[in-house]
Amino acid sequence: MPKNTFFNLPEEKKDRIIEIAIDEFSEHDYHKASISRIVKKAEIAKGSFYQYFEDKKDLYKYILLTAGEKKFSYLTHLVSSVTTMDTFQILRELYSGGVIFAKENPKLAIIGNNFVKNNDANFKEEMLGESTQKSNAFLGSILAKGIAAGEIDPEIDVEFVSYILTTLSMSIGEYFIKEMQTNDYNDMINLSDKMIYIIENGIAKKN
Repeated sequence: MPKNTFFNLPEEKKDRIIEIAIDEFSEHDYHKASISRIVKKAEIAKGSFYQYFEDKKDLYKYILLTAGEKKFSYLTHLVSSVTTMDTFQILRELYSGGVIFAKENPKLAIIGNNFVKNNDANFKEEMLGESTQKSNAFLGSILAKGIAAGEIDPEIDVEFVSYILTTLSMSIGEYFIKEMQTNDYNDMINLSDKMIYIIENGIAKKN
C-alpha cells in the first residue's frame, strides 16, 4: 500500500499520479510498465516516487485494489438481493455490472484483464491473493445456493466453475470494449443476457 507521504499529498497531485499510472499500466503489462515514464509524465522526481510507494509492485497492487473497489461499487445492490434472486439472475446482475464498469472505466478494465491473463501464479497470489479468494468464495456460495435450490447440476466442481465464471466476467468486459462501439445501456444488458444464456443452456443443439 502507498506510504503516508502519498496520502498526505494534495488531492490534485495524488489523482494526477494515479491517473498517469493507470494510463501506463493500461498501455503496457506489468513487466513492461515503466516507473521512469510515470514520474516523467507526473513531473515528479524518481526519488519522490519511492517516498510514496515501496516499488512498482506496490503501485500496481494499489491500482488493482482501487479497480476492484470501484467495480464492486457497481455490484453493491446485489448484497441485499442475493436471497431473493435465483442463481442465473444473480449472475446476470454480476455480468451486467461488470460490463457497465468496463464501459465506464475502460483503462481499469484493461488492467484487470491483463492481470487475469498473467500466467505467473505466484505473482497473482502476491498481488491479490486474498481478494481473489474472496471473489471465488462469493461465487462458490452462489453456486452452492443454486445446487441446494435444484438450479445447478450438483456434479459440477464448484471451485473450478467459480474460477471460470470470474474469468468470463473479465472477458465479457474486454469484448464489449474492443468489439462493440456503443454506449447504449440496453446493448450492455443484452450482451450479459447472451452470456447467461450460454452458461444456463450450454452450446449443444437443442432437440
